[in-house]
Amino acid sequence: MHDLHMIHTDLKPENILLVSSESVKLPSSKRNSRGETQFRCLPKSSSIKLIDFGSTVFDDKEHTSIVSTRHYRAPEVILGLGWSFPCDLWSIGCILVELCSGNALFQTHENLEHLAMMERVFGPLPEHMARKADRGAEKYFRTSRRGTRLNWPEGAVSRESIRAVKKLDRLEDIVSQYVDCSWKSLFTDLLHRLLEYSPAERLTARQALDHPFFRDHIINR
Repeated sequence: MHDLHMIHTDLKPENILLVSSESVKLPSSKRNSRGETQFRCLPKSSSIKLIDFGSTVFDDKEHTSIVSTRHYRAPEVILGLGWSFPCDLWSIGCILVELCSGNALFQTHENLEHLAMMERVFGPLPEHMARKADRGAEKYFRTSRRGTRLNWPEGAVSRESIRAVKKLDRLEDIVSQYVDCSWKSLFTDLLHRLLEYSPAERLTARQALDHPFFRDHIINR
């Protein structure tokens, strides 16, 4: 899509379908309460199809201010810094974490909480992005002699919101809970590069496909 200068803008698991519904039943290492072997169904083919192009735009056409479903929305969109192809790669990073863990990485419906969750998982937002935030996003930050930082937890709407943010782990710890150690470091590195705060430093789609996680690990399996 990006080679065609098209930005999907709404990448999420619901918009990625398996081409074939055929599956194979395999025994699991788990057993039920009666000691019987449990089974799991895996798709016969990993071929996928991308759907829902209703929000897709060409890069040289007018861009709306808000794109992407909340859980998969890139920081530059929230901060009103403008967006382009990199916003799709941020969404893909969020999707990969979700496929790994079974849960959406950022389960939130409010901008400040969303940014606080990002900082909990990836560390502080770059100050240059905070300083360039548009008028609608300026309220999420406070400036002092020490610089500009996220107004959190002072600006939280509730204690439940603060608790929701505190429940999140660092990205490395999230991956460690679900990924086999033999390829954990490659997968974590790929995610960090897809989920770079700065769009200019984020991997492009072609760079991501050439990452060692895909090139050396997946292809050689």
